Amino acid sequence: MPRLPFFTAALAAALALSACATSPYTGPVEVTRFVAPPAERAGLGSGTIAIAFPDGPENQNARRAFAAAVGAELTRLGYTVVPEGAPADQTAAVRTTRNAIAAAPRERQGPVSVGVGGGTGSFGSGVGLGVGINLGGGSEGPSAMTDLAVRITRAGGATLWEGRSQIETGVKSPYSQVDTSARALAAALFRDFPGGNGETVTIPVRKLQGTK
Repeated sequence: MPRLPFFTAALAAALALSACATSPYTGPVEVTRFVAPPAERAGLGSGTIAIAFPDGPENQNARRAFAAAVGAELTRLGYTVVPEGAPADQTAAVRTTRNAIAAAPRERQGPVSVGVGGGTGSFGSGVGLGVGINLGGGSEGPSAMTDLAVRITRAGGATLWEGRSQIETGVKSPYSQVDTSARALAAALFRDFPGGNGETVTIPVRKLQGTK
């Protein structure tokens, strides 16, 4: 009987460690931003703005998800978002990619697929975000890097602001899903807009409320 409390505590600790070992991996969002000098950024955060995808993605699910996420953030900042191709004071050029960053052990590797596109690489090459990512293997860890880059320019072409956000996720992470990753990356990218010129910040996903 005296051993029971110790056994119970040990069992609870073992279960806790097991839960941690199998929990989905979600890294923080790393954000880097550049801002034009104060004298050259008049109008930043106001007026009309169109969202454009110069390099795709060809995957329409990814395109819609990132357009919606970036558009929501731009609206929150004070912009009026207009349809792509419509006249606008400014343009937000959006680029997105997802790449594998880890491989399974050779003896356990199977077909590699990213979302619904097959293969790895950028969304523009036809590889887009689908319902998830499967790189083979059984251990949960960082398996893919999803990246969002946005450049805001005036109608004349002058760059006012640009930034990039990226997140590492595991196979089972909810942030490997297209809608969730798009919202998290956009929320982090435009947090405390416009940010400091040349700054890089790291934001835990738990601080990005409402993005999951």
